[in-house]
Amino acid sequence: MVKAFSHEQEEIDQFTAINRRLTDVGSKAQVWSGFLMPMMNVINNLGFTAVASVGGFLAVKGMISVGMIASFLTYSRQFSRPLNDVASIFNTLQSAVAGAERVFEILDEKEETADVAGAKEIKNFRGEVDFVDVSFSYEANHDILKHVSFHVNPGEVIALVGPTGAGKTTIASLITRFYDPTEGSIRIDGVDIRHYRRSELRKVFGIVLQDTYLFQGTILENLRYGKLDAAKEDVIRAAKMAGADDFIQKLPKGYDTMLHGDGKELSEGQKQLLTIARAILTDPSILIMDEATSNVDTQTEMRIQKVMQTLMKGRTSFIIAHRLSTIRQADKILVIEGGEIAEQGSHQELLRKNGLYHDMYFDQFSGSDRTS
Repeated sequence: MVKAFSHEQEEIDQFTAINRRLTDVGSKAQVWSGFLMPMMNVINNLGFTAVASVGGFLAVKGMISVGMIASFLTYSRQFSRPLNDVASIFNTLQSAVAGAERVFEILDEKEETADVAGAKEIKNFRGEVDFVDVSFSYEANHDILKHVSFHVNPGEVIALVGPTGAGKTTIASLITRFYDPTEGSIRIDGVDIRHYRRSELRKVFGIVLQDTYLFQGTILENLRYGKLDAAKEDVIRAAKMAGADDFIQKLPKGYDTMLHGDGKELSEGQKQLLTIARAILTDPSILIMDEATSNVDTQTEMRIQKVMQTLMKGRTSFIIAHRLSTIRQADKILVIEGGEIAEQGSHQELLRKNGLYHDMYFDQFSGSDRTS
């Protein structure tokens, strides 16, 4: 990006300014470190001289003994030794203070709220989801969602559509309890999700995000991330369903190929296929797909759509999509705008309303058959 926007000189100037500040601060630290030790020695010697001089004068007058003078001289040395030690490790202390600031920044972060006392396990899971007057804000006085309410029957496929920033991904984050609603409640099978254990609640979800997250390790380990005890045959079967097996087999070590960082050796589309295969392997009860096919080509997308149709059968599913062609078969489509549900219904119902969804759909397919 730096080269694409010809921003090399600006980056160099910025680095130079930061480096110059670091040099100035480092130089001051070295000066103080070098200055403190001689200064402490001067102070110690002045103290030693003062004690010796006063003690000698008092000894000549016969007011104290020579032994007492020797004792006070020893005490003065013992008093100054800790100060000398502090001065000698001044640089180390400065580094420790800087490190402590970073540690305390982490310690000051708010922790995830603990499960309520007597939190339940999920038993006889059906997949019924209710949003009841849900509002949510990341920052005070700036609501992302405003009094959102809807009902999802077990096994239904729900599509969330709307402009960027409308709150679609936020709804998915609230269902999985990455955040808790500011107002209202979210219920699964009639129970407020805050009354379930987080560890139990998240086991029922399979999530595929637009941004792919892979970890350093083999492809096999990455695919097993959601189900660590999965047999290799099951992993391969999930990869075939997602359309990832072909390119994996062509890699030098196949499923044992090592990925570094965030899978930089793979294309965005290939990484997306791996995350889809990972979700398939977990065999989730509720499936959430947030622009899951945005990084793959059209042919691969069509293949994945067929796989997802099979995978979604009998499962409550939430699909977040900008490509409206991918959500025509959804049982219910929620059109989100400004943090509110502007419209809801099936594809055909919303087209007949001639509202926001109708306009969005024909903006994408202006040349297609309007009866489709």
